[in-house]
Amino acid sequence: MQKKRVVIKVGSAILVENQKINLERIESLVQLINEIRNSYEVILVSSGAVASGFTALELDKSNLSNKQALAAIGQPLLMQTYARALGKYGILSAQVLFSGYDLDSRKRTRNAQNAMEVLLQNNVLPIINENDVTTTGELMFLGFGDNDQLSAYVTHFFCAHLLAILSDIDGYYTANPHTNPNAKMRKIVTQLSEEELAAEATPNNAFATGGIVTKLKAAQFLLERKREMFLSSGKDLTILRDFLLEHRHEKGTLFTSNPNS
Repeated sequence: MQKKRVVIKVGSAILVENQKINLERIESLVQLINEIRNSYEVILVSSGAVASGFTALELDKSNLSNKQALAAIGQPLLMQTYARALGKYGILSAQVLFSGYDLDSRKRTRNAQNAMEVLLQNNVLPIINENDVTTTGELMFLGFGDNDQLSAYVTHFFCAHLLAILSDIDGYYTANPHTNPNAKMRKIVTQLSEEELAAEATPNNAFATGGIVTKLKAAQFLLERKREMFLSSGKDLTILRDFLLEHRHEKGTLFTSNPNS
């Protein structure tokens, strides 16, 4: 039986703590990926290149050239960290870097799709990131400039049925839970308003590029294409595990065009 395909996106807010890569989080993430690969084909979209670079060379991240240099230093360090963690489970990984042009060209997109199918057919874990070294904003014309929305495009173009975003934001609430004690988590969302999508992004981490709004835009992109997104805590991976393997939805928010989900 053909396995369903899922994209897991993990952001800097989860991977980085005190301006260093959190190795325990990566170990926990890899353990989860190993477990769900018995039931799903998995594609990982991972932030963290700039943060990894910063652990080796402390440059001013507000300068674009410095940030690109940090990404160049950090991307291989990040992949080495993943490779060591994945090696304990005998999982081979592959680095895949995208710029905006790669998903704005039918030929390049088709080439990427063909390569992705080969990787997945051979049980390789693709690890995707934006090509921060050469990307200077051209992704914006596609409607994204962060890994939340990149992961939505990956979900669509590589035919995954679900995008799972692991974040320090553990779900989508009726109001800001940090300022409103009456805020309640919305477990299922079937549509988003223009006002929700137009709110100001509020990243919570020095290395992050988005916030809840970039996640809502990713969800909207997938809702329009009849695909689903699940937003949950990256600090408690049992929530995503239970959702994927036990079909239990107790926490987190599912964005779906199917109201009966």
